[in-house]
Amino acid sequence: MGWAYVFPGQGSQAVGMGKELHDAFAEAREVFEEVDEALKQTLSKLMFEGPDDELTLTENAQPALMAVSIAVMRILAKQGAVSLKDTARFVAGHSLGEYSALAAAGALSVEDTARLLKIRGLAMQAAVPVGEGAMAVLLGLELDVVQEVVAAAADE
Repeated sequence: MGWAYVFPGQGSQAVGMGKELHDAFAEAREVFEEVDEALKQTLSKLMFEGPDDELTLTENAQPALMAVSIAVMRILAKQGAVSLKDTARFVAGHSLGEYSALAAAGALSVEDTARLLKIRGLAMQAAVPVGEGAMAVLLGLELDVVQEVVAAAADE
């Protein structure tokens, strides 16, 4: 028997994310430094201090979420003696979380994953400019109600 590790997707970001980990654990500081260096920007400062509208840009949110995920995994490995290699039966992620899962499993380096997510985020932003489009989750509604909501949104 083993564990499943599931990594979050975009939308989980918030200003201040990773700050407590950074302050408490050298392993987290190392990850944030690796990501900052790979991206040639101080993403960690943006994560810790904001502003929120800049952090939520896809090009920043995606590598930021990956950085926190990997920081947690490194802390678990070092401080909690929980090795992904020894305990994982599955790794998975929602959307960008798939890339975090690949980095956590060692299939991609943290630096390469950060750069890849930056490029991915820029491409996604170019496809749907900031302020255009939206996503929503509809839970527990009957199909006819969902169709009404979609039709009303299309009319706006």
